[in-house]
Amino acid sequence: MAGFEIGWFLMLIVGGLAGWLAGKLVDVRFGVLMNIIIGIVGAVIASAVFRRFGIFVEGDWLGYLITSFVGACILLFVVKLVRR
Repeated sequence: MAGFEIGWFLMLIVGGLAGWLAGKLVDVRFGVLMNIIIGIVGAVIASAVFRRFGIFVEGDWLGYLITSFVGACILLFVVKLVRR
């Protein structure tokens, strides 16, 4: 789907879902607002990492969810290491 742009509302929903799923996987618990922030920041981190390695995730909300989830897992893993 060329030119797909995710809207703000959908970005909040998908970001929150990605942050929540990553929190479950990495076993770090935050509130709903932090899940949304972690998911959105995770999407930015994963997009930068993917671009660096030449991986471009194209698609709709599912591609955004996968990117956000991977980035949120990376972010939470680093947070978990720093908290120790």
